[in-house]
Amino acid sequence: MKFIDEVKITLASGRGGPGCVSFRREALLPRGGPDGGNGGKGGDVIIHTSRHINSLVDIRQNKRYAAQNGQMGMGRQKSGQDGEDLILIVPQGTVFRNLEGEILVDMTGVSEYTLLKGGRGGMGNEFFKNSINQAPDYAQPGEEGQEIEVKLELKLIADVGIIGFPNAGKSTLISRISAARPKIADYPFTTLTPNLGVVKAGDYTSFVVADIPGLVKGAHAGVGLGIQFLKHIERTRLFIHLIDASGLSGRDPLDDFNDLNYELKMYDENNQEKEGFFPLATRPQFVVLNKIDTLGENQLIKLKNKFKEVTGSEPYAISAVTGKNIKEFIQELARQILKEEE
Repeated sequence: MKFIDEVKITLASGRGGPGCVSFRREALLPRGGPDGGNGGKGGDVIIHTSRHINSLVDIRQNKRYAAQNGQMGMGRQKSGQDGEDLILIVPQGTVFRNLEGEILVDMTGVSEYTLLKGGRGGMGNEFFKNSINQAPDYAQPGEEGQEIEVKLELKLIADVGIIGFPNAGKSTLISRISAARPKIADYPFTTLTPNLGVVKAGDYTSFVVADIPGLVKGAHAGVGLGIQFLKHIERTRLFIHLIDASGLSGRDPLDDFNDLNYELKMYDENNQEKEGFFPLATRPQFVVLNKIDTLGENQLIKLKNKFKEVTGSEPYAISAVTGKNIKEFIQELARQILKEEE
C-alpha cells in the first residue's frame, strides 16, 4: 500500500432541518391548532482512530467530507430525522491543523473526538403556541452546520526510531528483531516509506520500532528523502543511531554520526516555532555499530574507542546479518524504554 502522510480536505457538519408550519386538519376539529414538528439535528463530524491503518491514502480519495443534514419537521408534531454523523477513520498519531497551522486535535492517545457539531434543528410552529398566540404561523429555520478546511499530518508512533545513513542496515535490523519484512537491497534508499515492527523482549514485554528511511547530508533542507520522514520520529522515546562500521560505503563512521546529529539539530531549529513540535536532537540515543562481522577485533576496538571519546560512552556493536549481540541489545533497549516510561 502506498504511504501517504499529508492530506488536505474539507470537513462539514450537517445543517439542522427547518421546523414545520402545520395546522391540524381533522373532521369535527375545525380549530385543531398548530401541530408543526421540529427539524432534525445535523450530523456531527467525528474522528476515530484505528490501529489497522497506517496511511492517509484512503482519505485522499475525496476532497470534501460532509455529514448528513437534518430532515424537515412534519405535521402532527412529527420531528424530522437527525442527520447521520460522519465518522472519519484515521491512523493513530494523525494531527489535524487548520490552514494557519494551528493544531485542532492531535489523535495521539485519543480514540474518538467530535471535531464539528451539527446544526440544531429549527422549532416547528407547535413549539411557539401559547395562551396569547394560539395559532403561530411561523417556524425556525435549521441552524447552519460548520465547515472547515483542514490539513492532516500523520506522525508515526513508536517507542524507538532507527535512524542512519542509507545502507547502514536499518531494514535488516528491524527484520531481525521483529516480524516486519521491509525491502532489503544493497543500494541507497531501498526503504522509501517508514516501517513499523513489534519487538518482543520477554513474555510480557514488547515495544514498537520504526525504521526511518535513509537520511543524508542536507536532509533538513530537503536533500534526499530525509525531510519527508524526520517529522515521523518526533513521537519516538529514543533513537537507535545505526552506524555502518564496515567502511565499505566509503564514508567514515564517525563522520556519519556527526553529520546525522547535525541534521537533527538543524531540523529542530527550522521547526521549533511550530505548534506541537517535539525536538529531536535532545532524545536519548543508542549508538550502534553495525556490520561488525566485516571487522577484525583490533579494528572494532579502535572504532569503539573513537566513539567513546566523542560520546562519552562505548557504543553497542552488532551484526544485523549474523545476529551477533542482537539478543543482549534488545534486552538493554527494553530496559531503557522502561526507564523512559517511568
